Amino acid sequence: MQPPDSSPLRFHRGWTNWLSRAVAAILLFEIVSGLAITLGPFHASVEWGLLLHTAVGVLTIAPLVLYSVRHWKDYQGQALSDVLLLGYVGLVSLAICVLSGLVVTWQGLFGVQTALWLRYTHLISTLAAIAASLPHILISWLRRRADVSEAAAGWLRLSAAATLAGLMLTAALTSGYSGTKYRNEFPSGYNFIYGKDRPFAPSLARTSTNGALDPRSLAGSDTCGSSGCHTQIYDEWKPSAHRYAAMDPIFQGIQNVMAKQNGPESTRYCGGCHDPISLFSGTKNIFVENLTGLAGFKEGISCVACHSIQKTDIQGNANYTITQPAEYLWQWSADHTAGAVARNFLIRTWPAPHNRLSKRVFKKPEYCAACHKQFIDQEVNRVGWVQLQNQYDNWAASHWNKKGDSRATVECRECHMPLVESSDPAAGDSSDYNRSARDGKHRSHRFLAANNFVPALLNLDGGRKHVELTEQWLRGGIEIPEIRKKWAEGPVVKIRLEAPRTAVLGQKLPVRVILVSNKVGHDYPTGPLDMIQSWVELRVEDEQGKAIFVSGRRDHRNFLEPGTFLFKAEPVDQYGNLIDRHNLWEMVGVRYRRSLFPGYSDTVEYNVMCPSGALSAPAGGGKGDREFSVPAHQSGKLKITATLHYRKIDQFLLNYVLGEKSGLTAPVVDIASAAATVCVSRRGESAECP
Repeated sequence: MQPPDSSPLRFHRGWTNWLSRAVAAILLFEIVSGLAITLGPFHASVEWGLLLHTAVGVLTIAPLVLYSVRHWKDYQGQALSDVLLLGYVGLVSLAICVLSGLVVTWQGLFGVQTALWLRYTHLISTLAAIAASLPHILISWLRRRADVSEAAAGWLRLSAAATLAGLMLTAALTSGYSGTKYRNEFPSGYNFIYGKDRPFAPSLARTSTNGALDPRSLAGSDTCGSSGCHTQIYDEWKPSAHRYAAMDPIFQGIQNVMAKQNGPESTRYCGGCHDPISLFSGTKNIFVENLTGLAGFKEGISCVACHSIQKTDIQGNANYTITQPAEYLWQWSADHTAGAVARNFLIRTWPAPHNRLSKRVFKKPEYCAACHKQFIDQEVNRVGWVQLQNQYDNWAASHWNKKGDSRATVECRECHMPLVESSDPAAGDSSDYNRSARDGKHRSHRFLAANNFVPALLNLDGGRKHVELTEQWLRGGIEIPEIRKKWAEGPVVKIRLEAPRTAVLGQKLPVRVILVSNKVGHDYPTGPLDMIQSWVELRVEDEQGKAIFVSGRRDHRNFLEPGTFLFKAEPVDQYGNLIDRHNLWEMVGVRYRRSLFPGYSDTVEYNVMCPSGALSAPAGGGKGDREFSVPAHQSGKLKITATLHYRKIDQFLLNYVLGEKSGLTAPVVDIASAAATVCVSRRGESAECP
């Protein structure tokens, strides 16, 4: 550390000079705080240490560079020795460490993420500098310890004292602010109706501690989209069914009825999938507005609520375990505040705790099964077990699931979370067989499916566009290149119309409408089939466009006419009464259920009869037969059109929940249609169309 001469430069290169001791103190604090970041737990004190580590490193670059340059000049003319070689290695390593640290700091402040290779460069160069500098200093001291022992001891004491002061400052800052103080407690008087070991029953959802979670710890999704971080993903999520799961007015209305009839605690059955923030905070215990916490009401399945799930079970009914995520300092600070800047910097420069929110388990269909599989049992209906919607088992038993062959299998995320062009920090994924870490794509968080009603009804941000995309999705208008080779083309359900090319008045004209589940990964339709409707409308028109027969019309009140061929379920209670208000807590079975299994088809048959020339009413036979007549006095062409319609909520339930005076009706999507022309003639005449 000290050259043999007594040059005037000793003030900056000896054991006793101020610059040498200052640099030693700086480097020792940077080493200790840096190792704490690398090896220590995720804790507020380490976060404060990271902020101080960065601040000290940036503010002391000038003296560090000054000392390094002068120290190098003092020895550049000497013959190469072990001490000099170690010094040069340490100096180069230190230079790389400083430069990489500056770039990482810049990215943390002004970018959206820091480069992994730069963070590793900063770490490895630090370790290299330590590995070279320690023996460099030790050998220098050993060779001249008789002369410099006292000075070296003072040099070491000052360095240690400065580092200790830095650590004490870190402790003081941590004591002053260590993040949000969560209250993970159930509210006073919380009713453990199924025992304290099952605080969230009848939902199967649970926390890792089996206790309550402060609602703030699972909310705050807007912070995920702030400062250019996951803005694109956040904007996709805002109009999605996951986001409005709790504030869906239909859900709210049904939940209120359930609470009035069975007590507010019974709504915990719904909370695990629709409103986890309220469920885990203990809100679903007394009558409060919307039976939900304020945060839960606006966020439904929030970013953190979904990404904090650690384990799922394919039993369904929200059978998952959630863990309260680790919190960064100023986690919930509003965008463009000093706290938000510091939070974003911490996340970007120390991303490991944040990255734990993204796990391989999210890719598996079994993860979706926790909520996309539903049943009720005695705890709910007081009678016994009944299977309800079940997308997971449908998919698992379908031709889309090629067990053990991911290249041939079509999974939930590939359909409902297709890859989109992305500048998001989450873009790229090397764990999929068909992706890379730099593919510039992320999985859409719109979760497009079939709800084209609520986003527009609630006037959500991006709701109109979401509705348009949903309708395109149902019609097969959205391509997914990722699975093009193993998926089907066209609408979700294809329709084919079969009719003779010719017909004779007074005789039967059989018409068959064939529906094929084309590209749906589960039953069509799926979800709560007691409220969803999909039906066939058949129209027969003459050459003047006059409707001779229509089946599947909606009346002036938007109700379907009797005899309509309909995909739907009609559940019943224990007395055989129809359940038509989605009052599933009374359900014990179904009296009617019709849907399409993936890849399967269904057929409805209509018979054209013209015995008298008068229009006959639809028969509505048990096997799906329908009858209509063609006027006997007329020949010519008939145009037959069959259309498959879909709407998310039937009119009766909508009127029940929102009131008939609301004037609301669920928009109808024409999923697919087919047409045919039939030439009709009198008996004995040629049946050729003019």
